[in-house]
Amino acid sequence: MLPTAIQPILARIERIPIYNTLEMRVGEVGPGRFEVTIPRRQNYDGIFESLHGGILMTLADSTAAFAILTLTGPDQRMTTTDMNIRFLAPCLSDATARARVIKFGRTLCPCAVDVVDAEENLVAVAQVTYMLLGNRPPAGHNGG
Repeated sequence: MLPTAIQPILARIERIPIYNTLEMRVGEVGPGRFEVTIPRRQNYDGIFESLHGGILMTLADSTAAFAILTLTGPDQRMTTTDMNIRFLAPCLSDATARARVIKFGRTLCPCAVDVVDAEENLVAVAQVTYMLLGNRPPAGHNGG
């Protein structure tokens, strides 16, 4: 994707609270592809002193949504309809999710997400399906 084409998408995702809460950093981006890295923080750990599975699942879910935005534009409303994740190894470092849209459907968009640690070891794989709900109304629109 051209750097100017990604700017409206970046502006949109940077306003999402979880983006800032998890200190997400955007990596490589292309049509139907998106990469996000989060730092490993001790307060993100689970019971076994590794990145909590719920945090990894949130990372995978968010990155899949961002990949879809590269195809729809930043105003697309969507919701997760289903998601599964398989944890393969503990994540003891920063985590990077790489999402790709499997099929850009009229209403459903399944995505595949690989999550790797800082050494590029695969720590989780996920599949996420989003339902497209239409574009957001313009700012100030009251629905009437």
